[in-house]
Amino acid sequence: QVQLVESGGGLVQAGGSLRLSCAASGRTIGNYAMGWFRQAPGKEREFVAAIDRSGRNTYYTDSVKGRFTIYRDNAKNTVYLQMNSLKPEDTAIYYCAARWDQTMGVRIRLDEYAYWGQGTQVTVSS
Repeated sequence: QVQLVESGGGLVQAGGSLRLSCAASGRTIGNYAMGWFRQAPGKEREFVAAIDRSGRNTYYTDSVKGRFTIYRDNAKNTVYLQMNSLKPEDTAIYYCAARWDQTMGVRIRLDEYAYWGQGTQVTVSS
């Protein structure tokens, strides 16, 4: 079983940047595909970015392409989401997720992930 703890959220002005971290414990994440999702008030949780277990393959939802970067440091058992050029519509609770995976694939569906963190709030003011 893997436990995930997100950090790095906060309040930022539009155009600013934040880096979210997802620290894993209980298992080494080298065998896990990882993803970031977000949930805005009154909306369903949605996919943001995903990375395969090697870190070589990534995938983003269209609205964050070119602004967000997902990457991982397996030695530190941590996955990151660098968010630049933030917009008010990026405001949400951001969740980290993990899936044990023997392939080098990225996973973009919520139901593909077995482990979730508690979330970290990101608020972007206009």
